[in-house]
Amino acid sequence: MRIMAKAALAAAMLVASQSAAAQGLVIEGNGARTQGAWGAELGAGYEFAAGPITVRPGGGAFVPLEDEGGDLRLYARAEATVTVPLVAELGAGARVSGDRTRLYGTAAFAILPRIKMKANVGERYVALGLMARL
Repeated sequence: MRIMAKAALAAAMLVASQSAAAQGLVIEGNGARTQGAWGAELGAGYEFAAGPITVRPGGGAFVPLEDEGGDLRLYARAEATVTVPLVAELGAGARVSGDRTRLYGTAAFAILPRIKMKANVGERYVALGLMARL
């Protein structure tokens, strides 16, 4: 997992050192399971892209299902991805919620020009939903 974190940091440094070719606000809505509870993740972030590499810092809230109990949980995240033309956007991310940091893999597939179906999978964390670039 340290390799994934180092790769994400290297990608972030590469993009930060270049002028962003594409950038903009992104919003996400996911069905997710984290820390043993099912619920919805609602988040926003800012996208910086240079060539095929994209860095996306952001944050949001996890709202557990009523029957799952628990309170609203805020989170922060950062992702670094590489776009494989005509296939998908693939990468890694880190999600901080409470006192836990979880690394995860991410994949996004375009379904409309500014909307992608997105999946995140990591240790005790899984999410599936939509991401829109505004």
